[in-house]
Parts: sequence; structure tokens; C-alpha cells
Amino acid sequence: MDHSIVAAAAAELRATLLPQADAGRASAMRAYMRDRFIFLGIPTPARRAAIKPVLKNFKQAEWLLPLARSLWAMQEREYHYAALDLLAMHYKQLRVAEIPALIQLAQQHAWWDTVDAMAGVIGDVLRHGHDYMDDAIADNDFWVRRIALLHQLGWRDKTDAQRLFTYCTAVAHEKEFFIQKAIGWALRDYARHAPDAVRAFTAQHRNILAPLSYREANKHL
Repeated sequence: MDHSIVAAAAAELRATLLPQADAGRASAMRAYMRDRFIFLGIPTPARRAAIKPVLKNFKQAEWLLPLARSLWAMQEREYHYAALDLLAMHYKQLRVAEIPALIQLAQQHAWWDTVDAMAGVIGDVLRHGHDYMDDAIADNDFWVRRIALLHQLGWRDKTDAQRLFTYCTAVAHEKEFFIQKAIGWALRDYARHAPDAVRAFTAQHRNILAPLSYREANKHL
């Protein structure tokens, strides 16, 4: 792999985004994220429109993860989002064997915004499989466990309901907000396809599900 190509692409993306920086918007975005990250202040639609021509041409499989890592090493949050845009655009070029690397990337500067987006990428790469997810639900990092809970979002009739329910019961005891929320979100999403199954599961396990998880799961039932 020619590392100069990756460096040139990262520099091009930086040169594309920097002129659109908005200090006032950046301050508001930083506050929304509880001052965890520095922002350029570029809204998502504008960011995606600006970088799409660059990302569209950068589809060689061997370059995807190196460029994503290069972007993730940058300070401003928009570059982390750009890395996720890249991976989402070209997920068909990613191999299942690269999921551990994707999880490792998500653990850097981890917060719900990038973790949830990476769960979507991983779900696309898995293509209705579950490789590495049984280990992920038992991982020490709750962000990794969140990925395991959310990787089936949108799968509808392709959802492995037994695995979903098993994952939910495995972490139902946790006090972590982002786990409780993810349980509810995953169940609510599946309820759009199988409302009776989710209603029965939450009724049977109401004694172990956190109130937040139960409410979220039954929100539209």
C-alpha cells in the first residue's frame, strides 16, 4: 500500500473541510457533546456534500482502514465523522475479518455518536451474520457491548431474535445509561417487525429490565 496516497487523501479532506469551519456553530456543537470534543462547526449535510467527491473515488479496500485511522487521529470531531462516512460508503469493500479493527477504532474518542455510527457500519459488513458479536457483548468496554446490542438495527425479518433477546438479558442488570438505552432501542426497532415477540419478551423480563429499557422497548407498542 502506498502510504503517500492515504496521506494525500487525508490532506485533501482537511483542505475541503477547513474553509467551512464556523466558530459559532462549533461552540454550540461542543456544548451539545458536553465539551468532550473540539468541532470545526460544520453541520452533517454540508460535511457530507463537501467530502463526497473525495470519498467516492477512494474505494480501494486496502486504503479504507488506513485513511479512517488517519482521520480519527485528527483532533476535530468532523474528521471522525468523515472516517465513518468513508466506511459507510464503501462497506462492501470491508471484510468480516476487519470487524475487530473497526471495533478498536470505535473505542477511540468513544461517545454515542461515533459508536452508534460504527455499529451501523459493522451491521452492514456482517450482512446478517454475527461474527465477533458474541464476544463483543461480553467485552469489558460498555461501548463495545453497545455495538453488539445495536448491530442488528434495521434487519427486520433477518434479525436473529433469540440472539437479540439473549444479549438484552445478558446486560439487563447494568446501570450504565448507554446500555439501558441501547437495549430499549434494539427492542423497539425489532418491535416494528415483530411487535408480539417484543411485547412478550418485555412482559416476561420486566423484573430484570431497567425502567428505561422497558419504556423504550414498548414506546410504540
